[in-house]
Amino acid sequence: MEISFYKYQGTGNDFVMIDDRADIFPDRDLSLIQRLCDRKFGIGADGLILIRDVEDHDFEMVYFNADGSQSMCGNGARCAVAFAKFLGIIDQKTNFLAIDGEHQALVVGDWIELEMRPVLSLANAGQDYFVNTGSPHHVKFVENVSDYPVFEEGKEIRYSSVYAPKGTNVNFVTPIAKDEIHVRTYERGVENETLSCGTGVTACALVYGYQHQLHEVKIQTPGGNLKVRFTESADGSFQDIWLIGPAEKVFEGRIEI
Repeated sequence: MEISFYKYQGTGNDFVMIDDRADIFPDRDLSLIQRLCDRKFGIGADGLILIRDVEDHDFEMVYFNADGSQSMCGNGARCAVAFAKFLGIIDQKTNFLAIDGEHQALVVGDWIELEMRPVLSLANAGQDYFVNTGSPHHVKFVENVSDYPVFEEGKEIRYSSVYAPKGTNVNFVTPIAKDEIHVRTYERGVENETLSCGTGVTACALVYGYQHQLHEVKIQTPGGNLKVRFTESADGSFQDIWLIGPAEKVFEGRIEI
């Protein structure tokens, strides 16, 4: 069978996008998903996203990491919204479904504003933090993230016994201004550093905002700039969390599966 695909990227986090409203993609074939995401033998991507019809929502985003595992992906969701706009499913606003539940989003030019799920609390992980923003994230502050061994230390933390058996994503953070941080992320499921991670920068922004009484944080990543705004409740939970950044189509094609 030959299928059409589209390649999208959001701050360097790239995805194979498939319009699967006919529900024909064999999503249980994890080896196929791995091959399509393979940068040597397939299309190449950090993940694969199916857009499907679902009751009571504009669409459903079905997300797979490059290894075939599933989780919430913030940058992937922003790209899914841009793709849904391209397909004519939505206009400027949407209410869609992802693995962690319902999301709202706005299309503002080339930028997508994505509402994330509420976060009940931040947890201490030794001198670091742990935050679940739809995917699990370890957050570690370091002096100079530009020169930090993100792959080596990220892999060690990701596979540590503390997070066994499923592991965690790992983020390294350096503050660069009162309201701005530089973030690099080792992503579980990709098993490497990615140029950006939406749920990761959201976790980092919540921690930094909590530390400095901020409600909007700008983030630099190797793949580009994002920002996160939110409100913090008296009980320590976070509401109205919005991940904001660009998403664009890179190319399209057809491939045998």
